[in-house]
Amino acid sequence: MRIIGGKHKSRRLTAPKNLPVRPTTDKTKESIFNILNSYFTIEEVEVLDLFSGTGNMAYEFASRGAKSVIAVDKDYRCVSYIRKTVAVLKLDVIKPIKMDALQFVERNHSTYDIIFADPPYQMENIDMLPDLVLGKDLLKEDGWFILEHSSENDFSEHPDLFQVRHYGRTILSIFLKREKTQD
Repeated sequence: MRIIGGKHKSRRLTAPKNLPVRPTTDKTKESIFNILNSYFTIEEVEVLDLFSGTGNMAYEFASRGAKSVIAVDKDYRCVSYIRKTVAVLKLDVIKPIKMDALQFVERNHSTYDIIFADPPYQMENIDMLPDLVLGKDLLKEDGWFILEHSSENDFSEHPDLFQVRHYGRTILSIFLKREKTQD
């Protein structure tokens, strides 16, 4: 795994082999940031990384200067690895939290510009994630929820779907928190 942009560009990271993760590929990360850079100033965003795993996406956001990154994972080994990596790279904007991502969404009251979720592809109820995240008002106005998933999930009929990107077997569905209109 490596960081592909920002202050730590090209920095290789070696996560323990026994972590229950499937890190986002470099190609997918590059595509995500190409899209995000067209819509956001990364140095101004607050990010929530759900199902953070190795912290791969959290490091990428922090390396590029994000204001803050909350990295949530329920696996102690993953959170421990993120903490160690944050200390080594001095990425103090990353705050690792050991908690089930769905419980965090239910209990959290902060808002974010970007929420990235890369749950296990076989996770039950993955289809409910957009409604759960958008329904809890965790996104700031015009914020994005980016969900990495497999082709087994189809969100094409979701009213808040903004874009869908395909990268081999990986799909990114991007949902927008649209400005509320006054009646």
